[in-house]
Amino acid sequence: MPTSAPGSRSIPTPRRRAAGFTLLELLVVVAIIAIAAAGVSFALRDSAGNTLEREAQRLAALLESARARSRLTGQPVRWVAAEGGFRFEGLPKDALPQQWLSADTRVVGRGVLVLGPEPVIGPQAVALASAQRPDRHLRVATDGVRPFQVAPEQP
Repeated sequence: MPTSAPGSRSIPTPRRRAAGFTLLELLVVVAIIAIAAAGVSFALRDSAGNTLEREAQRLAALLESARARSRLTGQPVRWVAAEGGFRFEGLPKDALPQQWLSADTRVVGRGVLVLGPEPVIGPQAVALASAQRPDRHLRVATDGVRPFQVAPEQP
């Protein structure tokens, strides 16, 4: 016998739920599948192209760092491509990294840049390629005043 006293509950009669899914549940599942598919497609991007872009961006940053150190110390610094890496002549041996992140990275053409100590160094560029994708080159260049930047190699 139900009472109206506080804390007492009446026993609810069980309702029968309709079988199937609601529209909201279906939309949530479709959204989760779409997000997962987008994540997989981004994960499967061309890794050789990404590696080459990452190497070019890293080289541009290293060249700017060496250029700043050259101006700070007043000593000339040269970047020279070497087998399996590169070196900065005029800086202490361990001042900057001297190898590529990927063993597939190659320098195309002349691999010598003069980085200072003058504020204006003249236009310079170096082309990078990947052993996995030899048809694609990236160019790390400066006009001598602006910082080194990465651009696709002009045919």
